Amino acid sequence: MLRADHKLVSGLFDEFEQTRSATKKKAIVEKICKELTIHTQLEEEIFYPAFQAALKDHELVPEANVEHQCVKDLIAQVQGVEPGGDEYDARVKVMGEFVKHHVKEEQNEMFPKAKNSKLDLMALGEQMFARKQALMAQA
Repeated sequence: MLRADHKLVSGLFDEFEQTRSATKKKAIVEKICKELTIHTQLEEEIFYPAFQAALKDHELVPEANVEHQCVKDLIAQVQGVEPGGDEYDARVKVMGEFVKHHVKEEQNEMFPKAKNSKLDLMALGEQMFARKQALMAQA
């Protein structure tokens, strides 16, 4: 599920890069912000605590949390704002670069370690899916 979220958001950033229409840009950014907000909340509430406890991690999760905060700061700067000017596009582009870096670390470092741990990934996935459904209903 987390990989699917990563792929969806990556596609949205690509779509943003190719769009010139301010109306479309705003709609894409709102979707990016919604998806990232829910995704980061799922990871922070469920995945990261389970990963940290199972692997006694003191490096990957703290770094991931800092990356999340950077993305949240950028979300706050573009969410609900009318597209216009170079800074708006730059903020979205930098957000995409942060997310791309973050996804690479999760998929290449965290996910393999989680898979090789004693974590019950099926149960964790079910818990995250249920929470995601609840968060999507609220959004």
